[in-house]
Amino acid sequence: MADWSPLADDVEVHVIRHHLGDEAAVAAALADYEIVVAMRERTPFPASLFERLPRLRLLITSGMRNASIDLAAAARHGVTVCGTPSNSEPPAELTWALILGLARQVLPEGAALRDNGPWQSTLGADLYGRRLGLIGLGRIGAKVARVGRAFGMDVLAWSQNLTAERAADADAQLADSLDHLLSTSDFVSIHVQLGDRTRGLIGAAELQRMRPTSYLVNTSRSAVVDQDALVQALHQGWIAGAGADVFDTEPLPPAHPLRTAPNFLGLPHLGYVTRRNYEGYFQSAVENITSYLTNTPTRVLS
Repeated sequence: MADWSPLADDVEVHVIRHHLGDEAAVAAALADYEIVVAMRERTPFPASLFERLPRLRLLITSGMRNASIDLAAAARHGVTVCGTPSNSEPPAELTWALILGLARQVLPEGAALRDNGPWQSTLGADLYGRRLGLIGLGRIGAKVARVGRAFGMDVLAWSQNLTAERAADADAQLADSLDHLLSTSDFVSIHVQLGDRTRGLIGAAELQRMRPTSYLVNTSRSAVVDQDALVQALHQGWIAGAGADVFDTEPLPPAHPLRTAPNFLGLPHLGYVTRRNYEGYFQSAVENITSYLTNTPTRVLS
């Protein structure tokens, strides 16, 4: 994904390809490193971890935002944190992979075909003429909105600070309230950042306001949706189905109830995992390291 040779005279590069299950494992694996390149928010860097990595001086995250890094703690420990560019198209595209997969029952129909099961046993849900409800209309949500319009959908959007003018710029209509969006949409897709106002935004009460024929998709942050309530909604038929690319614990534990929940389409956090994004991440990481070694760090977050 990148040419690391410009660093050959100054940096010895090692790659850790296995998942580090807890903070102790991360601390042990990274104890000898002065520079670390982290992939998105897969590996949290809280204050307690910085205390266990006294040699660390440069931490690079893919993307220009990483809520799992304690930037204040990094600064206290003399660690420079830098980011990289990231494209918003891949997660928008994956959102539609989930919506279409749910609407046309791609997973069960594909599995039936491979296993010599019943031929054409489900009835798909239409997109044309249906309503797409977007919770959040930022860079990613706006791209999802425009594709929805191309499918002939009525696009409704809501967030705490969204205005009618901004919604219109993305070819969407501002919903009167979250309740209005949930109760009238055939497909609901989440595109908000995680914060105090959005954590647990979709719980049991909100899921029960959705139609039993509607679908929920989350490619944003897992904690926006109450996972226990989502499992209950799927088992009790409050909604027709759900798709998600994000989970409270990743990798998803083998016994997690979402793995076996009915009408659930899950993916292992693939939203940003495309060649163009990865080339940008790692090429920029090389640039960041080169700049840091010449005392001119770039894309500094802290």
